[in-house]
Amino acid sequence: MKIAYLDCASGISGDMTLGALVDAGVDLAVLNAGIQTLGLPGVRLVATPVKKKGFRATQITVEHEPEHKHRHLHHITAMIDGSVLSAPQKDLAHRIFRRLAEAEAKVHNSTIEKVHFHEVGAVDSIADIVGAAIGWDLLGAQRIVCSPVPTGSGFVEIAHGRCAIPAPATAELLKGIPLAESRVLCELTTPTGAAILATLVNSFGPVPAMTIQRIGYGSGQKDLEEQANLLRLLVGETADQSSDEQLWVVETNLDDISGEVVGHAIAQLWTAGALDVYATAIQMKKNRPGILLSVLCPAELVAAVEGILFRETTTLGIRRHAVERRKLRREPHRVTTPWGAVEGKLAHLDGQPSRFSPEFEDCRRIAEQHGLPLQTVIDAAQAACRP
Repeated sequence: MKIAYLDCASGISGDMTLGALVDAGVDLAVLNAGIQTLGLPGVRLVATPVKKKGFRATQITVEHEPEHKHRHLHHITAMIDGSVLSAPQKDLAHRIFRRLAEAEAKVHNSTIEKVHFHEVGAVDSIADIVGAAIGWDLLGAQRIVCSPVPTGSGFVEIAHGRCAIPAPATAELLKGIPLAESRVLCELTTPTGAAILATLVNSFGPVPAMTIQRIGYGSGQKDLEEQANLLRLLVGETADQSSDEQLWVVETNLDDISGEVVGHAIAQLWTAGALDVYATAIQMKKNRPGILLSVLCPAELVAAVEGILFRETTTLGIRRHAVERRKLRREPHRVTTPWGAVEGKLAHLDGQPSRFSPEFEDCRRIAEQHGLPLQTVIDAAQAACRP
């Protein structure tokens, strides 16, 4: 299985991503051929070899005619739909921009249809994102892992004024993603870079077991005093079609609490980002029926999970232990049913057909809107994914 690792020691941006992809062997001419069909006059990616703190890298700049436009999501969607990009490339570009729109809408209390793209609606940002969608498709990595992400520190000027780093949309996009401490006084991770990570990356952590075949270095535009402003991309192979990760089980026994309070605690745990929460009926001392409340979460959420359990339940003590989780390689996938699009995940196992799991909320929404049985929508979504 082909695997890619993003080493974000100096954060990530759209141009750094493109630089790393091109440096790792993605054909710049193919990226330009796709971008130039978006209908943006004179747009072109230019690759330049540079050095950062003595390390060589590829720096990508976007050449284009001057413009002063703010775009909505539907403007960019129409550009992508009208281009010559392949279906997977269009799908990935759509998903990255939708992530950005959702973050901007949340920050500005708007909707994804009404939110204005300012910086990320400019030609260079559109070229960065669409180029990244093409590049990752050409790279063909079946699994993408990323290091914890530094955002930088200090302040940044955006269309809405002076903001603390990470900028509001960037912070929204990085929810649930492990951050790395950085005292560098500049914006290391941009909204574009954060959206690419949030859409693409399968897991976060150290370099996984792999045989490295190619290494790409993408340069940022700034020269930093403290370190080389580079994004490193490792591309290689791993023999395993599944992936292992270390997680934590946090659990407690409860026998003096109402079901309503347990339900509230479970809701709080899901909101905090737990991967799984479940209650098991148990028999406790003095023949009292009780509940074993168990939470599965990554290491960075253990403290938050324990805080919720102590605050929202009657427990006086909590157990925790590390576990290894093996999961099938999976990727986001969208299918079209007679009643609309349904998001979901494709799971892959060697020698077996891919398995599609549609998103329940999409299926429920369609079923309610069209007065259909829920199972009818689920069956149609799964049928739409079959060859």
